[in-house]
Amino acid sequence: MLTVWGESLDKNNVLCEYPRPQLKRDSYLNLNGMWDYAITDGGTACGKYDGQILVPFSPESELSGVSYRLVPDQTLWYHRTVKLPAGFNKGRLLLNFGAVDQTAEIFINNTKCFTHIGGYTAFSIDITEFVTSDSFDLVVKVNDVTDTSHHSKGKQTLNPKGIWYTAQSGIWQTVWLESTPKDYIKEIKITPSLDEKLVKIKVISDSDLPCTAKTLGKEISFTSNIEQKIEINDFIPWTPDTPQLYDVDIALGEDRISSYFAMRKVEVKADPNGIKRIYLNNSPYFMHGLLDQGYWPDGLYTAPSDEALIYDINFAKEMGFNTLRKHIKIEPMRWYYHCDRLGMLVWQDLVNGGGDYKFMTISTPLVTGRHSRDGKYTDFSRGDFEGRKQFYAELDETINQLYNCPSIVLWTIFNEGWGQFDARKAYDRLTAIDSTRLIDHASGWHDQMIGEFKSLHVYFKKYRFKKDKLDRAVILTEFGGYGYKEDGHTWSDTNFCYKNFKDKAKLEKALCALYEKQIIPAAEQGLCADIYTQLSDVETELNGLITYDRKKIKVSSDTMRQLAKKLNG
Repeated sequence: MLTVWGESLDKNNVLCEYPRPQLKRDSYLNLNGMWDYAITDGGTACGKYDGQILVPFSPESELSGVSYRLVPDQTLWYHRTVKLPAGFNKGRLLLNFGAVDQTAEIFINNTKCFTHIGGYTAFSIDITEFVTSDSFDLVVKVNDVTDTSHHSKGKQTLNPKGIWYTAQSGIWQTVWLESTPKDYIKEIKITPSLDEKLVKIKVISDSDLPCTAKTLGKEISFTSNIEQKIEINDFIPWTPDTPQLYDVDIALGEDRISSYFAMRKVEVKADPNGIKRIYLNNSPYFMHGLLDQGYWPDGLYTAPSDEALIYDINFAKEMGFNTLRKHIKIEPMRWYYHCDRLGMLVWQDLVNGGGDYKFMTISTPLVTGRHSRDGKYTDFSRGDFEGRKQFYAELDETINQLYNCPSIVLWTIFNEGWGQFDARKAYDRLTAIDSTRLIDHASGWHDQMIGEFKSLHVYFKKYRFKKDKLDRAVILTEFGGYGYKEDGHTWSDTNFCYKNFKDKAKLEKALCALYEKQIIPAAEQGLCADIYTQLSDVETELNGLITYDRKKIKVSSDTMRQLAKKLNG
């Protein structure tokens, strides 16, 4: 099942855009394209390669050219020879991976140089000492146990059905090489302070060195590893309607990077009537959004092109939405860049892990309204200490990787009790890392009675606004899920949704009734945000506003925009 972008894919020009716009260098060698691959049983070494795979598409995907499902006791091998262009090496060689699912071991010229665990976060390796000429052999060894262990898995499963989707493995985001001088910028941290009319910039390097930053006609000198404040007196606040970005160029010695920032503030506070609301840039703002799974029929986790990423964001805006909840997945950095520049608020979920989820634990709040304390590790399938430890490590990596994205305004720690544990500790840890954004500690249920939000999922009954007993802001973080099957544009004959309709007209009428009779009155009473399920169909789940292949829109954009206008007053 192909999207239009998959149909026109050029194998010699795959996702070639610079993959990390928040820290961009002129030095850039894209390593996407055809690689050798092999799949072996257990930890068996690779004797010969089975063929070629199109990186960065996982072997399970159609676009990879392989269409093979890796199982937990198999090993996936990648190989390619890298030839450096003349003059490319400036002193250090940095090898970057957007994401590799799940455990990756990296070999340069048959020498192991790095291991990364976790299928969703980016990693970078200094391979300078392993490269002794203008070419080298690169091998990536991958093992992926998917949902058979404690590792983060998102919505991947070896037995896909309903809201659980096809598992994918291996390299699924761009691989690239860059070169820097000996002293270089490892990371940057940008924090806007709208009320103080300044932006804080911190350049991270191995040692404290002189730096400069140029922005808005100013050039500021400072020292790396120490936060620098830059006054921004005349600026346009960032909103979905005015997504104003400001460029900044940073230098450390001979190393040069470009980035950007926006002046944006988000908080929860009482409105003049004493109702807790979400405020954007010191004004009440209703966040009207869609659940966005980030799956593609031809690339699975990997969008077939940059244009495909842009299409989904623009589609949501055309429908009148100002928010996307990125559900249980971390996207390539270019997706966040497009949200930043196009104007789309992002609620970012952390990726869930843990053992097999227990039906009684997960479903009890939905049926009875009772919420359990999440220190009961076994009940929540979090009995494995290493799994809990890994979750915290990935929490740190996720926040660090996405910190500079202006569009991200909320972090979701746990969803519907999936692998939930010690939410209060996770909430405190996340707040210590990032105090500039909102946090939903338990989306849906197993509320630990903390934080700024009462977060609700409502599918099988009418929603009526009720003030939170703890006086927190109330957000409807999932609802709807209305389905319609568009013949000729479905993954299979199986149809899963929360409420099914036989034709588009009935679907649209039901959506209007849902918003006009439930959501809009609730917003007037105090509801702060809504997230409808969902942007697109995904495999057998047919409750998207657009089909899985993005070829058929199910509801009128005019209708959806009119509903959005009523929500936003």
